[in-house]
Formats: sequence, C-alpha cells, structure tokens
Amino acid sequence: MASLPTQFAGVTVVTKANVYFDGKVVSHSVLFADGSKKTLGLIYPGSYHFGTGAPERMEIVASSCNVTLDGQTAVKTYGAGEYFDVAGNSGFTIEVAAGLCEYICSFLPA
Repeated sequence: MASLPTQFAGVTVVTKANVYFDGKVVSHSVLFADGSKKTLGLIYPGSYHFGTGAPERMEIVASSCNVTLDGQTAVKTYGAGEYFDVAGNSGFTIEVAAGLCEYICSFLPA
C-alpha cells in the first residue's frame, strides 16, 4: 500500500468539528484548492455504523479497526498504513477494540 501523507499543504481547515456518537468519533474537514475534500479524525473504542453519500476511501493512520461493509458479512481488520473503499450510497460498520484509531477519509469522485 502507498504511504500515508503526514501533512497537507495549501488547504483550508474547517475549525468546527464533525462530532458523532456522543463524541466517540470526531473529525475535521480539510478543503483543497481543486474542490476535493477529506476529513481527518479519531475513533474511540466502540462499534459505529456510517452511511455514505459519495464513494469514500478510509485510510488508517494509527491503531487498527475491524470493518464490515454494508451488504457483506466478512469482517476485515485494517491497521496503520492500510485503507478500505466504501461505495457511494452505501455504508459500513467500524469497530475499534482499544486505543484511538486515527484516519483520513477521502471523498472520491462518483
């Protein structure tokens, strides 16, 4: 897998956090000059389901998580430096067993 970025240059960061599940998942939006968007976030231990509008790529920066994509029964584990893609108008369940899972979510072209 490709190495993950350690920083983004020339971006706008939205200071208001996206807070989900009573603060157990928190992210900030990063807006790029070309109109693309990513979020950078933390997931505390627990199990959470997210729906998607647009296709997404979830890159794990630190720790690990177990993921089940909507419509599938297989649970796959992803660690730091790995990623998974989620189709648009779909969803996934992500579970973090311990620690903080850090991620970059990229919103992909449809």
